[in-house]
Amino acid sequence: MKIPGMFSLAAASLLAFAACDQGTAVGAAGGPIEAPSGPFRVLAPIESGNLLLFPVVRGSSKSIGETPFITLDEGIKSGEVEVTEAGKVQGLVRPRGPQSRNHYFPEPQNSYRGDQVNTLVLINNSKKPLLLLAGEIVTGGKQDRVIAKDRIVPAGADPIDLGVFCIEPGRWTESSATFGAAAKAPSHGFMVQPTVRERAMVQKDQQQVWDSVRGAISHMAAAAAPPAAQAGAAPSFGTTSYAKVMESNAVSEKVDEAAAPVMKSRDQVLAKLREEHAIGVIVAVRGEIVWADLFTDTDLLSRYWTKLVRSYAAESLTTGESHTAPSIADAQHFLDVPMGGTESSEGDLGVYRYRELKSGGTETFVLESLLPGTGYDVHISKMKLRSSDNAMKRPPIIR
Repeated sequence: MKIPGMFSLAAASLLAFAACDQGTAVGAAGGPIEAPSGPFRVLAPIESGNLLLFPVVRGSSKSIGETPFITLDEGIKSGEVEVTEAGKVQGLVRPRGPQSRNHYFPEPQNSYRGDQVNTLVLINNSKKPLLLLAGEIVTGGKQDRVIAKDRIVPAGADPIDLGVFCIEPGRWTESSATFGAAAKAPSHGFMVQPTVRERAMVQKDQQQVWDSVRGAISHMAAAAAPPAAQAGAAPSFGTTSYAKVMESNAVSEKVDEAAAPVMKSRDQVLAKLREEHAIGVIVAVRGEIVWADLFTDTDLLSRYWTKLVRSYAAESLTTGESHTAPSIADAQHFLDVPMGGTESSEGDLGVYRYRELKSGGTETFVLESLLPGTGYDVHISKMKLRSSDNAMKRPPIIR
């Protein structure tokens, strides 16, 4: 691993995410780009096998202050966040009043008519708003699922319909009444890799998600096979679950190996990221810039660091053409490409707004918090779009 002395700050340039009509970091497509505390800058990369991770910082050391959010992993671990099949909730709603916390009563008209592949129900019992990221995995129930889009769930909100995609084709039998986080331990946390994540976020199509999961599992089998694999030597996972394959010893070891240069020095890397006030990373796999994840502050980046890095490492195990390593200027250009194109948005009034900006070969998703005392962009995902034909070419099957 190479960790630059001070990450070698690149020349400042404005990030083309467009100024928001409410003065936040991202706004109408095609406008100027500036974060509340200044423009973003790309730093010298951290090398990890087939990965290059370019830290991104704000042009100013100013901070918006501590963010109020709890993450999905934190909420599930503490028991304050519950996820279950739709049919299990039976229309429960939270009664109003000072003594109502954690007590539920049947809703007169049941809006949950049974378990559904693409719907789960989530309850946030914590005292903090819950931050959910597209690509996060919940395991259990009748099949493992992946969260389809970023969103914020207020503290004390009624149970919500959580849009998800199945990442375990072939199972529809209950393994548990509720769902857990996809990791045996925090150090082994993961979310789906960028190729699968893109299918959920952009195509929004269950079949394409399944296809990408099958392709990813095929790649994992090839990557986990012994170097001199003989006929039939490729691992047989005995499952269609993306999560279970990722948790298998053979694949987990390969992912850990790909991420080792970063994860073995995790504390050192995170300390340097905090020192430089890094708020995100741009990801290059085999020399091709494919993704960026930006957060509102360094704290949120550090809390998602393990899951993100291991997802990028899984992507680096896929086969594909190698390219010349990109420069800092290339990474900056990836952020600076004007949006143009089209924009759509959805959300929850007074809670969050989630925007999708399409332009040529890239697509950007912006989660803006509208909760009292916030009014800023919490998370930005930007991806290089790859055609469905080339996005996940399956390696040859070893027979």
